[in-house]
Amino acid sequence: MLAAGLAGVFGTALSGRAAQAAPVTPPVRLDQLNLVNLSHVNDPATTNVFPGDPAFELETIATIPQDGYYLQFVREGEHTGTHWGAPGHFNTGEPLADDMEPADLFRPAVKIDVRAKAAANPDYAVTIDDLKAWEKRYGRIPDESVVVLWTGWDAKWGTPAYPNTDADGVLHQPGFSIPAVRWLIDTGRLGRRGGTGTDTFSPDVGTDETYTVSKLVYRRHRISLEILANLKNLPTTGAWVLAGGPINRRGAGSTATVFGVLPPGVTPA
Repeated sequence: MLAAGLAGVFGTALSGRAAQAAPVTPPVRLDQLNLVNLSHVNDPATTNVFPGDPAFELETIATIPQDGYYLQFVREGEHTGTHWGAPGHFNTGEPLADDMEPADLFRPAVKIDVRAKAAANPDYAVTIDDLKAWEKRYGRIPDESVVVLWTGWDAKWGTPAYPNTDADGVLHQPGFSIPAVRWLIDTGRLGRRGGTGTDTFSPDVGTDETYTVSKLVYRRHRISLEILANLKNLPTTGAWVLAGGPINRRGAGSTATVFGVLPPGVTPA
C-alpha cells in the first residue's frame, strides 16, 4: 500500500525504453517519512457516540495475575470514534469494506481551515466559493484527493459541545454544502477513490438529516474520514492520509487509526 501511494507522491514509475533512458532517481527511504496521528483514543469515558449508535463499551475479561495475559472485550459500532466509511455505508450495491483496495485508504490530502466560519455559525456549509478561494491561494486540489475540513470540532471531543444538539435533539455541526461536493466530484477532484475528511461526525451539515452529501461522497471507491483529531498537525498541502483498521466482512467501514503521512520536505503544520 505504501509503495502504491508513494508512486503517486514521488513520481510514476517508468517502463520500457523510457525507463532505460531515464536517469535513476534515488529511492525515498521510508524512515524519512514523518507520521502524524489524526485519531482520538477510543475511551468510553470521552467518546461521543452518534445519536442512535450503540453504546461504546470496554470490558476487561482477562488480567495478567489471574490469566497470565491482559485482554479487553470491545463493543462498538463500526463508526465509533475516529473511523473511515466505505461507499456501501450509504448506497446499496456500492463497495463495502472488504471490497476496497489498499490504495483506497492511502490518498493525497488537503486541509481547508474553516474554523472561524464554523465558530461564528455551527451550521456553516462550505461553499464552492470557499473551495475556489482556497485553490487561489494554495493551488488546484489534486485529483482523487481526500479534502479535509478543519472545523475546530476536534477540540470539543468528549464534551456535550461536540454533538452540539439542541432541545429537539438536532445536531449542529458544520460540513460541506451539497453544491460544493457536487463541484468536487464533477471536476474530478474527488475522482474514483478520493473522499472527504472532517473532525465532526460527518461531511454533512448536522442539520441535514437527508445525508445527501454522504450519499454523494460514498460512491465508487470514495471514502469519508470522520471524527479526525489533531488536525493542527496536518499540513495544508503535501501530505497523504492513511487509514488502518479491521476489515470486517461486509463492513460499513471501521474504527481506525488514521495517520497523516508527510514526505521529506513537508513539515507538520
